[in-house]
Amino acid sequence: MNEWFSALTGFEQVYWGIALIASVFFVFVLVSTVLGGDAGEIDGDVDAEVDGDTGIGFQFFTFKNLVGFFTIFGWSGIAFLDAGMSKVMVVLLSFLCGLAMMFVMAFMIYQIHKLASSGTLKIANAVGLIGEVYLTVGGARSRIGKVQITVQGSLRELEALTDHPEDLLQATVVEVTETTANGILIVEPLNTNT
Repeated sequence: MNEWFSALTGFEQVYWGIALIASVFFVFVLVSTVLGGDAGEIDGDVDAEVDGDTGIGFQFFTFKNLVGFFTIFGWSGIAFLDAGMSKVMVVLLSFLCGLAMMFVMAFMIYQIHKLASSGTLKIANAVGLIGEVYLTVGGARSRIGKVQITVQGSLRELEALTDHPEDLLQATVVEVTETTANGILIVEPLNTNT
């Protein structure tokens, strides 16, 4: 092995080194992902800063993406060297291949995260939705009642109050106008003649 490696040019040694080291990390990331982990502590530390920012949906510079870049960069560079291409073309094409791999991985992870749902009810998502009174809601916020409403794709029974002067009886169709700080819906009858 030593003889084979020392027979390579410095340029080839760099590509082989990148390809082998990145492949070890790639296997680690792949195995930990398949086994249900998220690439262990390495991925958690590197990606946590980006994950914490809810404003970024498409994450490009992550540990997984960089591992994918260097793996493809190294192996494609070796393939281009074996094809007899010039050093400039090898670097350019292997860089483009690595970049393409980063885009593919980032897009796949973005799509997977879009499918994932935390299951946590965000009560503010109920504002503007239509529901039906399940347990009478006291008029002028006199008594908490319940409404059935579909929020985030599932039918739920949630506590509700109303500013309407009269009680909202069972089966009254209501619209959620706002929510309180403690998660109670404020509803109004959809038809004010009720």
